[in-house]
Amino acid sequence: MIEFFHFKNDIPFMRHALKFNVISLVTFIAAVFFLATKGLHFGVDFTGGTVLEVSYPKAAELATIRDDVKNAGFPEAVVQNFGTSRDVMIRLPVKAGMSSAQLSEAIMGKLKAHDASAELRRVEFVGPSVGEELYTHGLTALSLVIAGIMLYLSLRFEWRFAVAAIIANLHDVVIILGFFALFQWEFDLPVLAGVLAVLGYSVNESVVVFDRVRENFHKMRKGAVTDIINNAITSTVSRTLITHLCTQMMVTAMLLFGGPTLHNFALALTIGICFGIYSSVLVSCPLAMWLGVKREHFIKAVKKKEEAVV
Repeated sequence: MIEFFHFKNDIPFMRHALKFNVISLVTFIAAVFFLATKGLHFGVDFTGGTVLEVSYPKAAELATIRDDVKNAGFPEAVVQNFGTSRDVMIRLPVKAGMSSAQLSEAIMGKLKAHDASAELRRVEFVGPSVGEELYTHGLTALSLVIAGIMLYLSLRFEWRFAVAAIIANLHDVVIILGFFALFQWEFDLPVLAGVLAVLGYSVNESVVVFDRVRENFHKMRKGAVTDIINNAITSTVSRTLITHLCTQMMVTAMLLFGGPTLHNFALALTIGICFGIYSSVLVSCPLAMWLGVKREHFIKAVKKKEEAVV
């Protein structure tokens, strides 16, 4: 394994386990507070609205179209390419007192005033019931992912590791949602996909560390639980940094150059990766230790055979 950092002695992470978890608890409570007081700013995918498909004879200038839509009174509209660079999809939130036909007329009036070649191909209304269905399905997907991860970790390791990993990973998810609630960033289907991706991504790091912990229980027969966990985390620090930095490089490229379509998706991944480094190692391991994980859970005691009595 490639190592950027090599430590001669194990770093005493578990000495500061209580501090790490206090920080996590504070950030978690803050995220829940913002979710409860401000709530999420749901996009058209969840709240319903009108979707317009507009076609141009040449590549559409998305920046100009966004300005036109904003000037028409829809600053929260989502404008993105659809299929080809000449086709544009415009998603508009529900506006009281205006039908889909009136909305499309207002938008097309602005677009044609700037470019007469703009052609309306399709108008579709997304009702609130569809948005509610997506919301329900999103929660179902999140629940199934959590259940699957817990089942996998319970079978591969031990139930204490499964509980610790899920608590740490849900900590990441809630903090992502807390950021979106605090800054009122739009929460749509791509962001939900990012949240689910973070949940799977974070548990991968926990699995690597837990695997090293299990291996150390076999190798370090006389080591204390804290020493075993410290050694496991220290030995995987280099791998953790390399993995997360490489992933973040790709996500940063999407964040800076992916445009509005991928911006919030990349933003959710960035928050998840930053907190995932912290929680999947410095939160899940202390939780597993406090839940009482020990050598006997991985190494079965060998029973001595009773000698035959003559």
